This record gives sequence, structure tokens and C-alpha cells, in this order.
Amino acid sequence: MGGVFRVLHLVRPFLSFLPEVQSADRKIPFREKVIYTVISLFIFLVCSQLPLYGIHSTTGADPFYWMRIILASNRGTVMELGITPIVTPGLVMQLLAGSKIIEVDNSVREDRALLNGAQKLLGILIAVGQAVAYVLSMYGSVGQLGVGNAILIIIQLCFAGIIVICLDELLQKGYGLGSGMSLFIATNICENIIRKAFSPTTINSGRGAEFEGAVIAMFHQMITRTDKVRALPEAFYRQNLPNVTNLLATVLIFLIVIYFQGFRVVLPLRSKNARGQQGSYPIKLFYTSNMLIILQSAFVSNLYFISQEVLGKWKESEYSGAYSLADMAANSFHALFYLVFMLSDCFLFSKTWIEVSGSSAKDVTEQLKEQQMVMPGHRDSNLQKELNRYIPTAAAFGGMCIVALTELADFMGAIGSGTGILLAVTIIYQYFETFEKERASELGFFGLEALSI
Repeated sequence: MGGVFRVLHLVRPFLSFLPEVQSADRKIPFREKVIYTVISLFIFLVCSQLPLYGIHSTTGADPFYWMRIILASNRGTVMELGITPIVTPGLVMQLLAGSKIIEVDNSVREDRALLNGAQKLLGILIAVGQAVAYVLSMYGSVGQLGVGNAILIIIQLCFAGIIVICLDELLQKGYGLGSGMSLFIATNICENIIRKAFSPTTINSGRGAEFEGAVIAMFHQMITRTDKVRALPEAFYRQNLPNVTNLLATVLIFLIVIYFQGFRVVLPLRSKNARGQQGSYPIKLFYTSNMLIILQSAFVSNLYFISQEVLGKWKESEYSGAYSLADMAANSFHALFYLVFMLSDCFLFSKTWIEVSGSSAKDVTEQLKEQQMVMPGHRDSNLQKELNRYIPTAAAFGGMCIVALTELADFMGAIGSGTGILLAVTIIYQYFETFEKERASELGFFGLEALSI
């Protein structure tokens, strides 16, 4: 492991300069964790609404519109980069470690510190690189902005990136609940849905001023229009702005995803050492969960961005679904190709991710053996075989179910896109489970349960 340690040691000179949140030296009470989580969320929301000083304009097409859903990014604000400084380094380091390009022993404290430092250093470098790229490509030329303004924009974006890294580390080190990445993504998506449902902003779409929020627009039309019979259908089916049908589709998809979250196979476990101590290992249908959605969305969004540069601009509408029945009938080959492409890449991402992320049947078997856990009625040597019956199937089939639900949501015109809704529901569900475990722990109910990765 000498070569691996030499690679990790390259980070050591930078550790003293990197921002760090010290690990909690005591058990943080549940109520205090909630307070830390709320404060972190408040800081993120403030940054998401704080305009970037020095930019001239953010009007025109946004090439990163679809990426902003998974990056918790807000255009033209200090939070322009979103959670990129924590998502990208985390994915890169996990892929490198999972594919054994670098080997990290998580039982060694120094290895963990160096890996954490490497992720933060990479995150800051990515923030700097992206900030420079944004200044050069999105906010106008340096000549238009002025050198002083250009440098100031880069400093603002980099400082916001460091804040995001520190907030995520604060939550991850036991002060809060969950992770900053999940919290900020879910908040960004929910804020988008609430805004399109209840926004009081007025927009002139050629038929006079209309409220952007679907619910407010419906009540406004019912009150102000003399023809109530026509006002209600318009509120449900108005074009190019959020409508009540979009909102109902969003609620329906939320309920469907919550229903599918309950699909799981629970394998009973018991401890070899502590007699009578029982546990379980639940294998969920959405085994790869948020990471599959993030990987697949990032892949498709990058293809979309590159294709715009190579093939030309795509026509799109922010408020409508991705396609309709008429579109599918008129372009049946394209629709079929797109569906097969989406199902295939999710299937491949699912199979690949469980291998490189340490959540395959082999990896889980090793983890359970380290915890001295066995499956009643099965030999130790059969544990991996039993896990192999469920984990690859859950990963692949669950991945295809995620694509199907995403496409259904887009087809129905759900607010926030199918990707956003699935991310929001899975993250909120995870937070619900975390809350329940924290409350149970606070009350003194310490059950033994091996959780899926």
C-alpha cells in the first residue's frame, strides 16, 4: 500500500489551509441537531437569493437549466454553482476508491482525514475552475465586465462554494441530520414546486397579466372572470405557465413514489457474539436511490448541453411536460429510441454503481461478517449467494422503475420534472427514516439493524 499512501500524502501539506469542522466531542441531542440543520438550511436559502454583484444580465437561454435541478443551483445568485463543490469531488473519489485506483482503509484515521482533505481540496479547485468558466462564458466578456468585476464574481462564487462544503461537513460530522447535499437538493426542488403553485408574480403571456402560481391563478380567474365555465378549464389547462393539472400530476407522482418506497425484501440477521440479539438487512426496490438519479441526470444533461453546441439549439418550454401523446405518435421512432436509451443507461449505471460504491453483494457480505452478523438457517458461506439473489435485481429493476416514473412524470407535465420529484421524495423519505431513528435513539430504543447503503 506504499504507492497508495504516497498519493494520499500529496494532500497532507494542504490540510492546515483547508477549512475544517471539528468532529463533535459529545453526543449531540436530537433537538440540537434539528437546530443545526435548520440554521444550515437558512444560510443556504439566503445564498440562493443573494444576487451576484458585478454581473450585467442573466437573461436569455440557460444552458444549465436541467442541471440546476440536481445541483441545487440558482441562476444569477451567489449559489450559482450549487452543490457542485461537494457532489463532483465525492463522486470522483468514490469512483477512484471503489474501482481500486486508489485504496483507502477507512479503519485508519489518517486515511480518512487525508481522503476528506482530498475531497475538500478537489471541491475548492472545481469551484475556482467553474467560477472562471462562468465568468468567461455566461456573464459576458472580461472586457465588458471589467477585470475588477470579473475577479469579484470569482471570489463570490468560490466563497459560496466553501460555505457549502463547510455546511455539508457540519451535518455529516454529527451536528445535524443527513447530509448537506440531500438537504439542499430537496429544498431547492420543493421551493421550485411551491413557487410554481403559489407564486404571486404576474406574467403577461399575450392574454393580459396572469399569476405564475397555478393555485393563485385559478382563484384569480374564478373571481375576476364573468364566464366561470371557461375560467375553470383555462386554470387547469393553460399553456406555457404552471396549471392545476401540472400540480395534480405532481401530487400523484409523489404518492406513487412514496408507495414504491415501501417495496423491499427484509433479510433477518442475528449476532454471532451477542446471543438473542436480532437485526435485519432491508433491500429496497430503489437500492441505488438518489445516486442513480444524480448520475443518470448528469449524464443526460451533459449530452443535452453538448448536443446544443454541436447540433444546434433545442426548443423547450419550462412549464410543460417533455412530450405529449401527439408528439409520441408523430415521432414514434424517436420516442421509442429515447425510452430504450433511458432504460439502458439506468440499467448500466445501476449495475456499475453497486460495484464501485461498495454496495454489491460481496461488499455487503464482508461488512456483515465484520459486524459478526449471520443469517439464521444459512451457512456463512451462503450469505453472499443469498444477497446475490436480491441486490443485483433490486439495483437493475429499481433503476428501470425510476426511469419509468421519471418519464411518466414528464409525460404528465408534473411540476419540477420527474427527476426532481423522485429526488425530492427519496430524500424526504430518507429524512423521515433518520428522524425516526434519532427519536428512537433519544428515547433509549437501541435496536440492531443493518441498513442498506
